[in-house]
Amino acid sequence: MKALRWRHSFPFGALSERILSEYLRHASKRYLRLEPYAAGFMPPPRPGREYMLYAHVPFCEQLCPYCSFNRFPFSEYRARPYFKLLRQEMHMAAELGYNFRAMYIGGGTPTVLAGELAATIDLARQLFDIREVSTETNPNHLIPTVIEQLVGRVQRLSVGVQSFDDGLLKQMQRYQKYGSGQEILARLEGVQGKFPSLNVDMIFNFPSQTEAMLRRDLELVQETGADQVTFYPLMVAPSLQRSLAQTLGKVPRGREARFYYLVSDTLAGAYEPVSAWTFARKTGGMIDEYIVDYEEYLGIGSGAFSYLDGTLYVNTFSLRDYQQALTSGRMSVSAAHHFSLREQMRYRFMMGLFGLRLDKRRFAADFGMSVEEGLWKEVSFMRAAGAFATDNDEEFTLTRRGRYLLVAMMREFFIGVNSVRDQARAALPLEERQLLFNVADACGLETARAG
Repeated sequence: MKALRWRHSFPFGALSERILSEYLRHASKRYLRLEPYAAGFMPPPRPGREYMLYAHVPFCEQLCPYCSFNRFPFSEYRARPYFKLLRQEMHMAAELGYNFRAMYIGGGTPTVLAGELAATIDLARQLFDIREVSTETNPNHLIPTVIEQLVGRVQRLSVGVQSFDDGLLKQMQRYQKYGSGQEILARLEGVQGKFPSLNVDMIFNFPSQTEAMLRRDLELVQETGADQVTFYPLMVAPSLQRSLAQTLGKVPRGREARFYYLVSDTLAGAYEPVSAWTFARKTGGMIDEYIVDYEEYLGIGSGAFSYLDGTLYVNTFSLRDYQQALTSGRMSVSAAHHFSLREQMRYRFMMGLFGLRLDKRRFAADFGMSVEEGLWKEVSFMRAAGAFATDNDEEFTLTRRGRYLLVAMMREFFIGVNSVRDQARAALPLEERQLLFNVADACGLETARAG
């Protein structure tokens, strides 16, 4: 019966997805262009607004071929002083007057030095009214020496698994470092119940992934007992497409919708969707895309993003420049882009629907016009595509097809964001580009020895 439903809904859905993807691909080239930002500090907070703190830890023990986040090969002499600088930048945010209810720590792999991470979380709780902390990690860190440092400090632990299939893990160059699918499963089962929320990050639509492989991933991820499961479509920055094609193959877009519906329908019995691609056993708490619940956020650390009052700010991707900024008493922000009113409306529209509900009344109060007036083309397209389950004076909610369209929309949005990262990475000094691409660690990056 499900297969029959796919055949009837897929052709129009595929056409809608292609139109949407092309539109967003071209739009992102226009509005995600960075300009230098030389002020040295973030703007102060606006009274009455709620903010989230994002901290970026750009170190990984294994660099995955599909990842475009700011990351460098881990070594302790680079990472330990970096955490000290990160805490210094946190003090600067407090001095500007910021307060935060939540903290999200991403990377990279934030748990490369669990003691430093714990000290960073402890300082955040001293400086701000932090109620919940979410951090990312990898399967090889699901060990007592790391977990003991996180229990009680972290409310949501998000583990990057990507797949339990040994063949795919080898293609992703993760098998040797993180273990087999069965080893990863055992480690996940070992941390069950230790955190209020355990999230497992998965990826679907790998070039060599079959439907049977995806079904097996779905079976095993439910065996973990995870409170949340996040299934991302494979998203590749333009700069990585050629290298990814050599390691994993060309991304097959034609079956993405079918694989998404398989994920969504299979998880439906045990999990509820809390965003277009995150599914939870219980509602409430943070999800991976924190920008759904916290529209405005301040980022600290090399490669972190901030979104404040309609402006995107990007911190330097260079470890050397990050150290120089902090030791000279400045924050690490180096570039920015201010969104027009219409771009801000589109951003709210997308993030609201990605979180499965757009509050029309709040939209009108914030922008001075209804969503139908401000974004009549976007609303008309989504209505014609059958995206809305609820469409009244108060809200839009999504149908099953609508959730997939938001997956496609967010895929293109994040590919656009990856292009922003490529712009920032292009400014890296030669020795850091060599380090990033494992050509040589020629100068030893004295960044890490200072501080």
